[in-house]
Amino acid sequence: YWHRPLYSTGINVAGPDVKPFWRMLHARDADLIVNGHAHRYERFAPMTPGGARSAEGIRQIVAGTGGAGGGSEISPDDAPNLQRVQTDVFGVLRLSLRSDSYAWKFVRAAGGEFTDSGTTDCH
Repeated sequence: YWHRPLYSTGINVAGPDVKPFWRMLHARDADLIVNGHAHRYERFAPMTPGGARSAEGIRQIVAGTGGAGGGSEISPDDAPNLQRVQTDVFGVLRLSLRSDSYAWKFVRAAGGEFTDSGTTDCH
């Protein structure tokens, strides 16, 4: 977990600054990275540090959904393997971490309609 994501649909992505962390975590079979920074919700399919979709990759979830609004700018070219994105949503990401799997659920603030959840086995 850290602030700036490697990939995002928004602007000012960390990119090369965090790629060494991705490489190290990928080499050690990490399953999930959670970031903030972008004031929106984004979930990516598991991928390599280079952005290639891979069953042995790392899933990235950007959950910067508190404080400020997320804006409406979406730039999918900077977001390989994007599965879900929601701007202007407020809430928190609930994680359940187990020895062989993890689960996520976006819990929206009162009045919102967006939701996202799932479970993935660890590799």
